[in-house]
Amino acid sequence: MTKKFRFGLQGYAPSSAKEWRDTAKKAEDLGYSSFHLADHVIGPGPALTPTGHPVQTVAAIPAMAVAAEATSSIKIGCRVLCVDYRNPVMLAKELATLDFFSDGRLEIGLGAGWLQNEYDAMGIPFDRAGVRLDRMEEVIGLLRASFSDGELDISGTHVHAVGFEAVPKPVNPHPPLMIGGGAQRVLTIAGREADIVSLNFNNSSGRLGPEGIGSSTAELTEQKIQWVKNGAGARFDDIELEIAAYFTVVTPDSEATLGKMAPMFGMTPSTMAEHPHVLIGSVEEICDRLVDRRERFGISYVSFGTSNMEAVAPVVNRLSGT
Repeated sequence: MTKKFRFGLQGYAPSSAKEWRDTAKKAEDLGYSSFHLADHVIGPGPALTPTGHPVQTVAAIPAMAVAAEATSSIKIGCRVLCVDYRNPVMLAKELATLDFFSDGRLEIGLGAGWLQNEYDAMGIPFDRAGVRLDRMEEVIGLLRASFSDGELDISGTHVHAVGFEAVPKPVNPHPPLMIGGGAQRVLTIAGREADIVSLNFNNSSGRLGPEGIGSSTAELTEQKIQWVKNGAGARFDDIELEIAAYFTVVTPDSEATLGKMAPMFGMTPSTMAEHPHVLIGSVEEICDRLVDRRERFGISYVSFGTSNMEAVAPVVNRLSGT
């Protein structure tokens, strides 16, 4: 079943509170359906530098609250909250509270964590991937139980919530759950549990770079979607597939831009042009490519960085809801 297009915007480093509020409101006014940020904590320094990850200046939960207060209709979320960074019961309460105060506009994004340097810098144990994914599964179970009626009685390996009912309840019984990742097990879990699956790089190396980007070529994205299907079974048609267009350039000369960028990632221009996280070309070319990718992959939900908010607004205007 073909899903209708919708588009998200993701911010990282506002220079002021006013800028963050204004950006969220402008995203809403331009027709974006969601306003997100990531979930990273540490600032500039020797812990972050080798990872290649940009600095995120604001914490996810309060930034989501401020964005919700500045807007009235756009979805507010995080791509994605690391389940290891917070006590699970506190996380569930914070998310329900965000949904409560935003009148049901929360999109919950969860991930198992990947940036080992950040864990080390904060003194959080970086367990092997299997343990981190087990923990994420238990947190998903806690969220579902917390959002439902009745007393919690969960005593798992990673989550303990016993002898109380979770409050507040979300405005909608089950806010949409996004699970993001790029490896087999996390995408299989996402297929089984998520309403939205965020297709991302395989970041098992713990840093951003050509290796992770190379894990998400068109052919490898087809493999990722098969993992989602394996987990989803009969419910696959109910899942929304989301992807971030990390490398977006609106330009009348896509050939020249691809020729410059592709060697930086060890790719040919044609391979990079087909890369699902890349959108380079005119508004018309980008629209055509998005339609083609929806046909090929089923991807209908695309997120952009705030630096491209105005440049891709004509794409958003043309394709949203179609």
